[in-house]
Amino acid sequence: MNFVDEAIIRVTAGKGGNGASSFLREKFRPRGGPDGGDGGDGGSIYLVADSGLNTLADFRFTRHFRARSGEPGSGRECAGRSGEDLVIRVPLGTMVFDDETGELIGDVTGGGDPLLVARGGARGIGNARFKSSVNQAPRKTIPGKPGDERLLRLELKVLADVGLLGRPNAGKSTLLSAVSSARPRVADYPFTTLHPQLGVVDVGDAGFVMADIPGLIAGAAHGVGLGIDFLKHLSRTRILLHLVDVAPPEEEDLVVVVREIEAELVAFDETLAGKERWLVLNKCDVLPAEEVAELRADLLARLGWDAPVYEISAATGEGCRDMTNALMQRLIALREEAAEAVEAAADSAEPEA
Repeated sequence: MNFVDEAIIRVTAGKGGNGASSFLREKFRPRGGPDGGDGGDGGSIYLVADSGLNTLADFRFTRHFRARSGEPGSGRECAGRSGEDLVIRVPLGTMVFDDETGELIGDVTGGGDPLLVARGGARGIGNARFKSSVNQAPRKTIPGKPGDERLLRLELKVLADVGLLGRPNAGKSTLLSAVSSARPRVADYPFTTLHPQLGVVDVGDAGFVMADIPGLIAGAAHGVGLGIDFLKHLSRTRILLHLVDVAPPEEEDLVVVVREIEAELVAFDETLAGKERWLVLNKCDVLPAEEVAELRADLLARLGWDAPVYEISAATGEGCRDMTNALMQRLIALREEAAEAVEAAADSAEPEA
């Protein structure tokens, strides 16, 4: 089963309606003159964000979208009806590219404004508009223009505050189920998660969005295990939670496990590797408390870790509340810092009186 985070679709805007060539003919006005009306504009195509969607899977089934064409003009200078615009709903965070040129058309981030991806054709002009003192009976009309037609590549990067990072079976899906109302598939085999799963974590009167990203293996940054597809979903998160299974099925050096994931982040994108990352020791319920304490001390010393560390059991919920409370406090601080930075930039951009 392929991970769906990209889709190729064709969009065809509506054609403008043709202008009419008509002459008024009435009982007492046999030469009433030209009265052909203009056509209607073709419908345009827009993309809008829908917070209820989190994958591009729907576009596997419908790949061609057409807006309505404008109607032709008619006699008595009647204009044709314009074609209805077509609105396509996509997940928050969808990036839209022209697949033939590679140009980035826009980023659907939920700001409220729809993204125009194909403009409808201009209306045709009827012969009534060409009447003049030297041409009382023009037969000239202008046909409607064709609408834009484009091949689009939609690319989804999940918008989330916190991203879960780790090897397959580190317990990321179980954690998301424990702290939010999301219900991702959970099973004891690798790659249970093939789509990013989003969950809203409620913390008192506030909350944040957590994303469960499919697990990473060695070589992920170079495409092994669809790793490139998975890694790019972490690029917009504010904090990464690096989950480590303290009791892996095979005897493994946990330092090697952590460094392996770090190497994939660096290989993929140094900016991503530089994001704030917390270490989460998961499945602590399967080991005695003294053994967990010894393992933690040894791991942190050898890693030289100076970021937050939490010991949890996603299966039992132990330690999860303390961790989500700390995450909420940190996210509030980060949001305030971002708002202050925007305000400072705006102040510096204002001209002096």
